[in-house]
Amino acid sequence: MANIRDLAKEAGVSVATVSRVLNGYPYVSEEKRKAVWEAAQKLQYVKNIQAVHLAKGRTAIVGVMLPYIHHPYFSAVIEGISKEALRYGYQLLLFQTNYEVERELEALERLRMKQMDGLIVCSHEVDWEAFAAYQEDGPIVLCEQVERYDFFTVYIDHYQAFVQALRYLIKKGHRRIGYCIGRMTGPNSQARAGAYQDVLREVGVLPRRQWVFDGCLFLEDGKRVMEQWIAMEERPSALLVTSDQVAAGIVLHARRIGVRIPDELAVIGFDNDPLAEMLGITTVALPHFTLGERAFRLLHHWLETGRVARKQEELPARLLVRDTA
Repeated sequence: MANIRDLAKEAGVSVATVSRVLNGYPYVSEEKRKAVWEAAQKLQYVKNIQAVHLAKGRTAIVGVMLPYIHHPYFSAVIEGISKEALRYGYQLLLFQTNYEVERELEALERLRMKQMDGLIVCSHEVDWEAFAAYQEDGPIVLCEQVERYDFFTVYIDHYQAFVQALRYLIKKGHRRIGYCIGRMTGPNSQARAGAYQDVLREVGVLPRRQWVFDGCLFLEDGKRVMEQWIAMEERPSALLVTSDQVAAGIVLHARRIGVRIPDELAVIGFDNDPLAEMLGITTVALPHFTLGERAFRLLHHWLETGRVARKQEELPARLLVRDTA
C-alpha cells in the first residue's frame, strides 16, 4: 500500500507538500496540487483515516443527542448543526434517545471512550449532575439554559417566549388560558410552566392544571386536544401550543367540527413551522436552525482553540401575529 513518501517521490515534491495537499491546506501551487492527486490516483493511494485521527488526537466526529429525529423542532436544530459540520469537515453521530436514560448515558460513555470529539445535547432526561461527571472527557454543549454548572450552552429563553405570547392574549382580553406541551419535565418545560403561573397571577387569575395538555408532540395530538376541549364543562378561551404541528392539528380539527378560530378558541403556536404560515396560525418564531448553527460553532471553536469568548449564548424569540389569535 502506497504511503505519502511514495506519493512525494512519484509527484516530484516534498513529503510536506503532499501532506498539505491531502489535508486541504492552501498555499500550494496548482501544478504541485495536480501532480500529487495524479500520483495518488496512479498509486491507488488510500488515506488512512484512523492513523490521521491517532496523530491528531481527533476523530472529526461530533455526537448529537436528541429524543426524536422526525420532530420539526429537532429536525431544524439538526439542519443547523449539519450545515456547520459540513462546513468544517466533521461527521455527525446521532443518538436518538426517546428520552431513555440508558441511551443518553450510552452517548456520554462514547464521549468518554474518545469515539467522538464532543457532544451537542438538544434535549435530555438525565439530570445535569450526569453531564457534569463527563465534562473532563470532552466538550459538551447543552441547548438549554443552565445556571448551576459551568456548561457550554446555547439556548432560547422559553420563559420569555411564553411570557410574550401570554401577555398578547391577555391584551386581547383572554383570562381563561391553557397550554399544550410535549412533556412536563425538563428545564424548558419548567420554564414555560413558570411563565404560565407568573403571568396569570399578575392579572389575578389562578392557573388551572386541567387546562394543561401533556404529551402534545405531533399533528394528530391536536385532534386529541380538541376532543378533550369539547368535552370540558368549562373551557379555556385560548391555548398556547408549544408545537406548530400540534397547533395545526387543533385548527384543522376545529374547522372540521365547527369550532370558530379565534372567536371560540384562540390558538398561538410555537416554532414558525411552514405549516403555521400556510394555515395562518399566530406563532412564536423560535430560531431552531440558528440554535444548531451556534451550538456547533461554539463546540468547534473550543476544539480548535481551547477557549471561547463566552460559554453561554441566548437567542431571541419573536411573536408573529396571524389569523388564529
